[in-house]
Amino acid sequence: MAVQLLSYEISDLCLGKPPLRPLPASATVTDALSFFRRCSGDPSLSVWEAAKCIGKISIVDVLCFMCKEENISNPSIALHSPVSLLLPHGPPLVKQLDPNSSILDAVDCILEGAQSLIVPRRSRNSGSPRQKLSQKSSYCWITQEDIIRFIFNSINHFSPAPFNSIQSLNIIEKKIPSVHYDEPALSALRAINSLSGQTAVAVVDDEGRLVGEISLHTLSCCDETVAPAVATLSAGDLMAYIDYGGPPEDLNQLVKARLEERKLNGFLELLEDDHSTSSVSSCLSSSSSSSSDDEVAVKSMRSRSNSGRLARGTEPIVCHPGSSLIAIMIQALSHRLNHVWVVEEDYSLVGIVTFTSMLNVFRDRVNSFS
Repeated sequence: MAVQLLSYEISDLCLGKPPLRPLPASATVTDALSFFRRCSGDPSLSVWEAAKCIGKISIVDVLCFMCKEENISNPSIALHSPVSLLLPHGPPLVKQLDPNSSILDAVDCILEGAQSLIVPRRSRNSGSPRQKLSQKSSYCWITQEDIIRFIFNSINHFSPAPFNSIQSLNIIEKKIPSVHYDEPALSALRAINSLSGQTAVAVVDDEGRLVGEISLHTLSCCDETVAPAVATLSAGDLMAYIDYGGPPEDLNQLVKARLEERKLNGFLELLEDDHSTSSVSSCLSSSSSSSSDDEVAVKSMRSRSNSGRLARGTEPIVCHPGSSLIAIMIQALSHRLNHVWVVEEDYSLVGIVTFTSMLNVFRDRVNSFS
């Protein structure tokens, strides 16, 4: 039955999904930021050239680009640069599939390195030639989350694997990106950019305990006005900067002092823009659940670590080596994340379980049934 399940056409996952809003490669970084604001909640944009998708970008790409040595002294030039400069080097991370392709084909594409899939949207109803032409040129994203959610809805067909522990399934990835909370924040963002399929970096303390994460999910609530903080703060301080509905005043002053010390007047102007705090505040407050603990102001990363209390935006979702695969799927899907960190009881970081490693399990089950 698992083989039949993954034989469904990938177009079945397109139903109800909104069409992509293509961003031309000739557009500027400012144009991309405008798209991000209009497409609230979508962490990635597709970039197109000659009617073909040539890649995708995220706010992490924008922030890393703005913090390059050649751009940091004059962010206005960076903002007017073509968006094609943000595309990563190497093999494309986006692959286009025919709507008739099977879900198993999609799984194989992801396991071969594709981060996202683009599928032409089509209507099951007949229409005029003009309507058909419009439908043919309309696409939608198919993500790892879409496929995992599809599998989860028929999870019993893959029994017993989903009910085994992740340790017994050997899907805990031990080589994981992590930074100490005193390391530069920019190193964390560059780690996200450099690893294919990775969307989060663990932030650890002196004992290697997990104290938070910097992720695409969290940074999708930000815009270019966070770039000065990325360029000047540690990873731990950046977590405090983007948590709690807006940057604490002491960190805001610290960023300004460091910008003045380095004579980065362009970033100072960006930071003092009236929009600089509202973007983080409004997004985090709307996407976070309320909690009395969340009202506690954080002065530094060390106080966060010592208190044992984590913030809303950068609080990691964790499990233990003995957790079952199905329990971790529920965690990831409910938080709209493609990963769950694996820790010991004292929060010592063990590894990470990703949607890709989950898909490997289900692919192996299909092979065993064949």
